[in-house]
Amino acid sequence: MMRLFHISDLHFGLEDRAALGWFEACVRRERPAAVLITGDLTMRARRREFAAACDWIGALDVPVTVEVGNHDLPYFNPFARFFWPYARIRGIERLVERELDLASVAVVPLKTTARAQWRLDWSKGRVTPAALGKTLAAIAAQPARTTILVTAHHPLVEAGTRGRALTRGGERALTKLARRGVAAVLTGHVHDAFDLVRDTAAGPIRMIGAGTLSRRIRSTPPSFNELVIADGIIDVRVRNLGQVPTPDMQIDTVPPDALPPRAPGDPVAPVGAVPAVDPPVH
Repeated sequence: MMRLFHISDLHFGLEDRAALGWFEACVRRERPAAVLITGDLTMRARRREFAAACDWIGALDVPVTVEVGNHDLPYFNPFARFFWPYARIRGIERLVERELDLASVAVVPLKTTARAQWRLDWSKGRVTPAALGKTLAAIAAQPARTTILVTAHHPLVEAGTRGRALTRGGERALTKLARRGVAAVLTGHVHDAFDLVRDTAAGPIRMIGAGTLSRRIRSTPPSFNELVIADGIIDVRVRNLGQVPTPDMQIDTVPPDALPPRAPGDPVAPVGAVPAVDPPVH
């Protein structure tokens, strides 16, 4: 049996200190095999935010892999965004997009963030052919009968959450990952947890999303996913400060139109719009 902790969207700058302290205590007490962080370490990619995030992550004292989220790209400095987008994360550079081989379990990263895109909202997800190719090559190098988890920041398809990923190339990537026998794709970005099975042309694949440990909550209190893996079977428990049962913490459906459900009478937001409960972000 293997235990992994999956966290996301720490958003240092708007972090929840109580939630972070609670998570640290869980790590110290329970010693998971690894901590998987699926992006958005900071709020605005400021130096002080990255310094605090890197110090906190470095003190966890267990194996860690980190995905970069859209909030982790320089926001106020376009020059830095295009030419040195990850310069401020050097304190934990060795952990970024790090593959983990954990006995019979492998964790393989998939990059979904982009410095720029051919649309106005660059915060949304994008899977490039190069990024997908790198992930598929890493999967192909794993021994047979390895349980493979893929980590990314953006959900590859929508999962009925209030936040939207609108990931370009995501459906194609999900199909190729299903064809390679990936056990689950682990993501963040939307600040609410889910554990869903998506049907693809290559068969079903599991999508597991983590909530947030920041003050930027949406539908649920701060939380993280505890994954217990035994004989290739993954059990997910959403642990949270509100002591809310796991089924009540998780979004329970993938909408048939691949977009979050809209209540009758709700205004239709333009593509790329951000819910009013959050500050505008990219």
